[in-house]
Amino acid sequence: MSVGREFDVVLFGATGFTGGLTAEYLAAEAPAGCRWAVAGRNPAKLEGLRERLALVNPECAKLELLVADVTDERALRDVVGRARVVATTIGPYTDHGEPLVSACAEEGTDYLDLTGEPEFVDRMYLGYHARAVSSGARLVHCCGFDSIPADLGAYFTVQQLPEDVPLRVQGYMSASGTWSAGTLHSALAAFSRVRTMASTAARRRHLEGRPVDRRIRGIKGRPRYEKTVGSWVLPAPLVDPQIVLRSARALPRYGPDFGYGHHIAVPSLPVAAGIAGGLGGVVLLAQVPPVRRFLAGRMQSGEGPSEERRAKSWFRMRFVGEGGGRQVLTEVSGGDPGYGETARMLGESALCLAFDNLPATCGQVTTAVAMGDALIGRLRRAGLSFRVAAERGMEGE
Repeated sequence: MSVGREFDVVLFGATGFTGGLTAEYLAAEAPAGCRWAVAGRNPAKLEGLRERLALVNPECAKLELLVADVTDERALRDVVGRARVVATTIGPYTDHGEPLVSACAEEGTDYLDLTGEPEFVDRMYLGYHARAVSSGARLVHCCGFDSIPADLGAYFTVQQLPEDVPLRVQGYMSASGTWSAGTLHSALAAFSRVRTMASTAARRRHLEGRPVDRRIRGIKGRPRYEKTVGSWVLPAPLVDPQIVLRSARALPRYGPDFGYGHHIAVPSLPVAAGIAGGLGGVVLLAQVPPVRRFLAGRMQSGEGPSEERRAKSWFRMRFVGEGGGRQVLTEVSGGDPGYGETARMLGESALCLAFDNLPATCGQVTTAVAMGDALIGRLRRAGLSFRVAAERGMEGE
């Protein structure tokens, strides 16, 4: 266990684009007395980051800089062994993430990341869940826009519905924003490994099993106009619904029979058709290594949208929940989804694991399972909105 260690939080990848935003968030919002540090492989870049953070908070002029490369097992174990919580923004995680997960599982250190790569999450479960259970580490993936709005939004929606009855929740995501280099590289890596991703998921299902006394299932969607949210919607086979369903399997509050569907919501049919066609084309192109490298080269590591562009970005995720004769419409919303809010989500998740009174969990767990109400409270205080937009009884029930 990680009680009594030198640092409450260590952030890896802080010299990158999203990592830098997360470091700035911690500099501004970490409570007095929080012992945190940044880690990376380039001392000069870490020094430059510390100077930048000192402009946000003069106390950061004394911030500890920890030099460690994710390929150096000894240095990594040394840093991880000094921390209670480690958060990382170093992706693509399929390429670079495993050594840090391994070190945290061995050292009993809580771990957080921003991955949206289903294969990585499944592979880390297969490799390190059992060891983390033994050491007491909590391994929490997908702590940014992937997949906190979906996971905590579905959790919040379920809490508005009756207990111990079958429940059905549909999530609809709409957003305005742009990608950084890290997001682009992670997406291309995932698209290029569709077969491997499927086989890894099958191995996890075989090992993990399913609840024997409850039914938890994904709801297959189809392109359609959805009146309840006033948008055209497309099924979204992302990591988000997988995370929601894992929370539902772990938490009895989701009821004896729970179904979840996940969708992208767009304003018109032509936009829906364009997204579907464009995404399909990128998936096909990502299978060709030279084309994939060309696409990845369009953005270099550390690049991302300007502050002005981020200020204009937003997201809104609406949920329609039904069960026990009730229907509820809830909403999770905020600003720039991929960067500003993702940095906020990761930062608050790290502080939540470090300081809040949480349920006793270990191994690979979701944000809803590990942090649930405490993290929703933190995110609300930080400016994200979780609200009930409407509720009513359902005829015929």
